[in-house]
Amino acid sequence: MSKQYESEITKFLNQYKQEHPGTEQRQREGRALLWDKPIDAEQHDGFRAARVPLEPYVYYYQSY
Repeated sequence: MSKQYESEITKFLNQYKQEHPGTEQRQREGRALLWDKPIDAEQHDGFRAARVPLEPYVYYYQSY
């Protein structure tokens, strides 16, 4: 593929970003709402310690 090739999607996105200059900033703010959070190591260790091991095949139903 040529380095000069630009897909229709890439062209559309570049044009959209030019027409809507705040798009990338809003994307970063939206990501920060859910994903970019500090992790509390002590709480994380508690979650890991409280984990219950699953049986090898969780969908297996054994009637008693």
